[in-house]
Amino acid sequence: MELFVLWDIDHTLIENAGVSKEIYAAAFRALSGREPTEPARTEGRTDRLIMHDMFAREGLPVPDWHFVETALTQAGEARLEELRRRGTALPGVHDALKAASAQTGWVSSVLTGNISANARVKLAAFGLDCLLDLPVGAYGADAELRPHLVAVARERAQRLHDVAADIPTVLVGDTPRDVEAALTTGSSVLAVASGIHTEEELTAAGAVEVLPDLSDTKRVLGILESFAGH
Repeated sequence: MELFVLWDIDHTLIENAGVSKEIYAAAFRALSGREPTEPARTEGRTDRLIMHDMFAREGLPVPDWHFVETALTQAGEARLEELRRRGTALPGVHDALKAASAQTGWVSSVLTGNISANARVKLAAFGLDCLLDLPVGAYGADAELRPHLVAVARERAQRLHDVAADIPTVLVGDTPRDVEAALTTGSSVLAVASGIHTEEELTAAGAVEVLPDLSDTKRVLGILESFAGH
């Protein structure tokens, strides 16, 4: 049966060990000429919103997106080795992605607030990029709000793989924003408490299926298979 699986990256597939916030700070510094007074606020938001918020909080005009994306790309590329040294793929992620990629009729990609260049950096740092169909993913440059990324990914899957417009879609993520994005777009959701949010918080946000992490490959695959029939 067909299924479109969209994985979040930070704190779902990888632990970035603070490198993400260093990327935002470096991009801000490159664009403004000074350090931000406080770290970026992330928690499942898109890069468009994160960077807009940083400039607004500092009382500075927001640069054109082209310049912001370029600065983010350069900051991310410069920190690949640092991410590889300090970060890690989370438990079970490699096996879960490999299992999903092997399923007939499934398309497995990402839905992330990161711009595509930095999503690739984060995945490549731990050898995960080759296990995902990245061209059909949706990224932080594609829309400001996370729920809008779902339509972007579905359109790309239809165009690149000729999947049905109503293919069952499931989001896998660690924040209430991932849950919200699924619930408001008619998608299913598998929430994982591998970030800062507890299983109870994710359940309260509306997730029916919640796991502590992705370490139990058989269970993860079983839950995903149950969504294929929806």
